[in-house]
Amino acid sequence: MRKPKITVIGSINMDLVTVADKMPAQGETISGAHFETLPGGKGANQAIAAARLGADVNFIGKVGNDAFGELLLKNFKEQDVSTDCILKENDVSSGLANIIVSDKDNRIIIIAGANGKMNARYIDGFKEEIASSDYVLIQFEIPKPTIEHIVDLCHELGVPVIINPAPAMQLDDKYWDKAAYITPNEHEAGRLFYSTEKTLPGFHQKLIITNGSKGAYYFNDGRMITVPVQKTEVVDTTGAGDTFNGALAVALSSGGDIESAISFANKAASLSVRKLGAQSGMPDREEMENE
Repeated sequence: MRKPKITVIGSINMDLVTVADKMPAQGETISGAHFETLPGGKGANQAIAAARLGADVNFIGKVGNDAFGELLLKNFKEQDVSTDCILKENDVSSGLANIIVSDKDNRIIIIAGANGKMNARYIDGFKEEIASSDYVLIQFEIPKPTIEHIVDLCHELGVPVIINPAPAMQLDDKYWDKAAYITPNEHEAGRLFYSTEKTLPGFHQKLIITNGSKGAYYFNDGRMITVPVQKTEVVDTTGAGDTFNGALAVALSSGGDIESAISFANKAASLSVRKLGAQSGMPDREEMENE
């Protein structure tokens, strides 16, 4: 059976994760309970989620020419994600994310580093890889002009693109129109779409909105349809949305209808929150089938 072929274009970070019993108030110093250095970045997380679920995944991105960059590339290789389209960028650090986990929730500060060096010329060097993909998956931790160029290029090549607008950033309507699917969470959808009425033909049919423990919903003929998620023990929600997006791309690339694809992605996301770190709990096919 042919593997789905997915190209992920986006961020690669090292996550510096601090676990504490509570979030510190402004100016307050508290004692943390635990610290870990873990591979992350929305793009990298989504790529690894898709690879664990059986896809042939190619990643387009950049790391710094530093110790973190070496570790991040090693992690990709161990997870069977192709690194052929990843460049080491000199004179800039690899991307970083400072994450505080407390009370089963998280707060995150992103430092772009090499991710901020992604540009249109670099993307154009991989047209062949993009053109041969079943789906392209992008997020918003790389420069906005690069995101817009990727959407235009995928449209030109006839490759469906899933836009995960995280962190929330507004695009011109013409870019939303070129997306196959748009996957904000409830907060991002509120910032981007609820305040203005989108009148693009078929716009709502592109929207898949995730809402944590409440599952996800999509629209069909003007009706909002909720796809529930199974209950599970929550250790760390970091990466649950990325797991959802990687799994969604796999399911859609395998020919699934939208509701079954969302259900598959919901299940993968629910399994991912049972361990600390964005990638640690991401399930593989065997785990999906056994749960």
